[in-house]
Amino acid sequence: MLVAIIMHAIIQEYVLDKINRRMHFSKTKHSKFNESGQLSAFYLFSCVWGTNILVSENYVSDPTSLWKDYPHTLIPFQMKFFYISQLAYWFHAFPELYFQKTKKEDIPRQLVYIGLYLFHIAGAYLLNLTRLGLVLLVLHYFVEFLFHISRLFYFSDEKYQKGFSLWAGLFVFGRLLTLILSVLTVGFGLARAENQDLSLTTGNFNVLGIRIIVLSSICGTQAFMMWKFINFQLRRWREHSSSQPQSLKKKFVTTKGRPSKKERENGVNGTVTSNGADSPRRRKEKSS
Repeated sequence: MLVAIIMHAIIQEYVLDKINRRMHFSKTKHSKFNESGQLSAFYLFSCVWGTNILVSENYVSDPTSLWKDYPHTLIPFQMKFFYISQLAYWFHAFPELYFQKTKKEDIPRQLVYIGLYLFHIAGAYLLNLTRLGLVLLVLHYFVEFLFHISRLFYFSDEKYQKGFSLWAGLFVFGRLLTLILSVLTVGFGLARAENQDLSLTTGNFNVLGIRIIVLSSICGTQAFMMWKFINFQLRRWREHSSSQPQSLKKKFVTTKGRPSKKERENGVNGTVTSNGADSPRRRKEKSS
């Protein structure tokens, strides 16, 4: 936790604060930029580290290793250290709410956000589902990294929207893949295992009740995330649709207030005729 707090302060002071001084963000954008900057760095580091563990332990080439030889009480040092680092980072997020001077209205959202991470990471570690938890974490972190890096580019240039479109597609795909892997591992792989006796000494939690709780928590979290995602997309579409009529109306008023080409020509001819010396009326007055 102390190392995470120090790394958080270093990224904030030597990277994010320098960018904030150059861009001159508002208070709202300033806090969101800091949040996305910190999380994108953490997600990128965790994705690279987790992918390295998956490849080195051959979990990607052999999907049956997610439930084979359960309980996975003997885990490699890199994986154990990965889980300890994950728990330390999300526990450090609690004091960071005070250090970052988070608004009171944003604190409940942050607490739910941090609590869900701690619940699932600690659950995978304590129930010896570290292999499944590692795969799901890497998948989830990659999608979240894409969102926060797209938001950083959006703050620098509001015309940048392609990253959000890519993130939206990968978000839905990530939720489906998470459900498929969870049901395949817990619902089929562990359900067909021979050893299905609850034992705290050996770390075996492969019983029907715990499997139902694990699947329910994963499915409930994915449903909650999809609900938040749909609300986020609907809000963006409303903002986009409300901004379009205003721009069209402004363009229409500008075009309506501008005289046509024919009117401008008539106005010029009338001015020349009224002020010029060659008008027929003036010539007639001179001759008389």
